[in-house]
Amino acid sequence: MTVIQDTPTLPRSERKPLYVQVVTQPALHGCWAVNISETGIGLIATPSGPAEGPREGEDLEMAFTLPESRARIRVRGVVRWRHDPEDQDEGAVTALGVSFHGFEGSDGVTLKRYLLDHQLYVAAVYAEEGELRGLREALESHVRLRFVPTPEDLDTLLGRGDISALLVCGRDEARAIALVERLASRRAEADPTGAGPASDLSPRILYCAPAVPTRLVELFNQGKIFRALVPPFEPVALRQAVLQASRELGLRTEQRRAALELERNLLRERAREAPRLSPGANVTEEPGFRSPVMRQVLEMVRVAAPHRVAVLLQGETGTGKEVLARVIHRLSGRSNQALVVQDCGALTETLLESELFGHVKGAFTGAVADHPGLFVLADGGTIFLDEIENTTPNLQSKLLRVLESGDVRPVGGTQIRRVDVRIIAASNRDLAEEVRAGRFRSDLFYRLNSFTIDLPPLRERPEDILDLAHYFLGHFNRTLRRSASGLSGEAEQLLVAAKWPGNVRELRNCIERAVLLSGDEELVTRRHLPPALVSTAQSPHRPLRVSGAGSLRDRLEQMEKEIIREALERHGGVVRRAAAALEMDPVTLGRRVRRHGLLGKEQ
Repeated sequence: MTVIQDTPTLPRSERKPLYVQVVTQPALHGCWAVNISETGIGLIATPSGPAEGPREGEDLEMAFTLPESRARIRVRGVVRWRHDPEDQDEGAVTALGVSFHGFEGSDGVTLKRYLLDHQLYVAAVYAEEGELRGLREALESHVRLRFVPTPEDLDTLLGRGDISALLVCGRDEARAIALVERLASRRAEADPTGAGPASDLSPRILYCAPAVPTRLVELFNQGKIFRALVPPFEPVALRQAVLQASRELGLRTEQRRAALELERNLLRERAREAPRLSPGANVTEEPGFRSPVMRQVLEMVRVAAPHRVAVLLQGETGTGKEVLARVIHRLSGRSNQALVVQDCGALTETLLESELFGHVKGAFTGAVADHPGLFVLADGGTIFLDEIENTTPNLQSKLLRVLESGDVRPVGGTQIRRVDVRIIAASNRDLAEEVRAGRFRSDLFYRLNSFTIDLPPLRERPEDILDLAHYFLGHFNRTLRRSASGLSGEAEQLLVAAKWPGNVRELRNCIERAVLLSGDEELVTRRHLPPALVSTAQSPHRPLRVSGAGSLRDRLEQMEKEIIREALERHGGVVRRAAAALEMDPVTLGRRVRRHGLLGKEQ
């Protein structure tokens, strides 16, 4: 085995930052890369002790994924040095330097291409012939230079988004100062709050033209230039200034990456707080899923969960659509990734678009920093969009684009990011009715409607009421530190007889109130339940009253109207569900609803 010495003077062996997780053999716990070159890699790890992992001079097999391209690199190396901290407390960091000596397949070429394609780009504007030669001699072996003659060409170049430093050259002081002021004003427009001297993603400006010293100090203090260099340039000083300015961009980029990773890890941890279910788990033993109708719902969930198909959950408010979305996520192959939940009815269109797709700094008033958006945070996982019927047609078109292509573009941005996200949507209303009424885009509905699951209201699944009530009672005893001993027989009868317009959410709040009102080791009785619930549960169903006057035909018409009215009230005004309960064709029932003047009940 030949050990290749580090040669930092060679550009291709220059180490560049790389922050990715590395899988090693022998295993090293918590192993991450911190820098990389064609010939080696720097690692940090948190082993359980100095005996874990390879020692100096020993071979090591590694596998890691390159950013952006997502190419998987497999390589063998030898540990050149290893430093273990004196204190071997939990979380102590070990550092290692590893030299490569063998890549799998063409992985060495892939890594070389990655390192070449990710060189630093530096722009120079107004550079004259003599300056061009000096800049090339000092910088071309370290960065990729781009020369532009006019501000318009510079705008085009900066629009690429990969320029890390800008050299303002030439002998015309007025022209150079005007360009600096112009770039500063553009940054101020991008950041209307004035927070910070410059955009954190703007290339640093190195002023290399003549200027009055007091003016240079003023520009520097205002944050409009990073450094001033007086021609003629000393190559080493110029190189150090450019590399230092370029490292600023790398640092900011890494800070953004780390912040994004922290957010995603937080979402993953929240998803793991819920009980883990395997595809064979008996979900029907969970409270609220034991009635025959909910067993049918869960059968549909088991069919849809393992696949990437979009799922649409429809049901009245409070029926447990978010709970079912979490079950779908936990039964899918994405359960180790993030589940992101967003209520589409809680924000305005502008804020919801920013929350879902992200925004760039300065996209609107108050956007003082870049925000990645929930679709980016959910990459690889699942996003649950509740009350999707409240979205606007403009936002619906953007959701459709994500569903069809996976492309996400932040508000105010130009770069498009491709994500792999499974979408689960939910609606309190019948989306088919919303499409017919012109309030929801048909193309988005048909994409979401590939697998629809209807959640029945609680009044249609009485077998689940007491099961859920006892579950909530135990839950609130624990969380509220109470000791209610159970439900009395009368309380159970009232709970079963109630209509529950707020469904499971209303039942949950009812039991929470009852637990708070109960004493130590006391049964929950009628007096602990909400008075409105007790009165509605005790009152019999309203009988159909038909006037004694009129012909038999008129009296039958009146009775039909009352029957349809009651069915619509019981099913939240949804004609399709009312028709199913009355065993009628929905189109026929719709005609009769209009004939009886009950259109208001459809909404």
